Amino acid sequence: MGDSLAAANATVIEHNSNEDPNRQLEQVRDCITQGVDGIIVIPEDGSSANTIIKEANDADIPIGIFNRPPASEDGAAIISVADNRDVAAQTVQYLADEATKLGRKVQPLIMVGNLSDQNAVQRRNGFMDVIEANPDLFLAPIEVQTNWDAATGQSNLQAAMQANPNVDVLFTSSDFLFPQIQAVLEPLGKWKPVGQEGHVIMGGLDGDNRACGLIESGYVDATGVQDLFSEASAMLGALGAAIEKGETDPDETIVDPGFALTASNFADRSQDMWGCVITPPAS
Repeated sequence: MGDSLAAANATVIEHNSNEDPNRQLEQVRDCITQGVDGIIVIPEDGSSANTIIKEANDADIPIGIFNRPPASEDGAAIISVADNRDVAAQTVQYLADEATKLGRKVQPLIMVGNLSDQNAVQRRNGFMDVIEANPDLFLAPIEVQTNWDAATGQSNLQAAMQANPNVDVLFTSSDFLFPQIQAVLEPLGKWKPVGQEGHVIMGGLDGDNRACGLIESGYVDATGVQDLFSEASAMLGALGAAIEKGETDPDETIVDPGFALTASNFADRSQDMWGCVITPPAS
């Protein structure tokens, strides 16, 4: 996104909050003090997004909220976000289709993100949509809390697998947790590629380079893809248009429908996934 702005001869001020919402708020206030023409933020959470939107609205500066929606509709902002519920459902439906080949009821497990984040809520909803639509296939799902923290996710998954070793289907609400999943499943003999005894049918969501490599090597069956390139382009176009027109409080939502990259469509669609393009796939 920064490269695109620079190519358009815009002066770009970049800040990294290092996952600290308070620091992010101070950075936004600093940008406002500098008299910027527009602001784009990837908020740390939905609540802080609303606070940041209010700061920008009060300063009459158009603002874009990228990839993580605010907790409420208060304030005016351009919001660019994936349809997390539908993308998750697409991915889990592929896992369900694979699970039917087992010819029995299966045990699903979901690694849940921080439920103060609307992305995590909608990804869980998409997972549950498929589970609840297939009562003859799925047993009651096991929910593992991660709070978007790798150590928490690994610890809680370890406990869940000890209590329920016969998990057949595993969905992680974010691809970044696959190393922790591998660390738990491998000692149990359950980190196996498709076709090998012990393979757990797995999916995630985000579309990062690790997921790309794991689908290619057969350890992961599918992941939901957020089209970040499209989202960024749409965001820049809308914010640029608002600035050009002198609109200080543009208010619209740009929805990225996303898609599921699967073992079946990998050859045709992998280059549509940002994680397969920006860096070499990680296995």
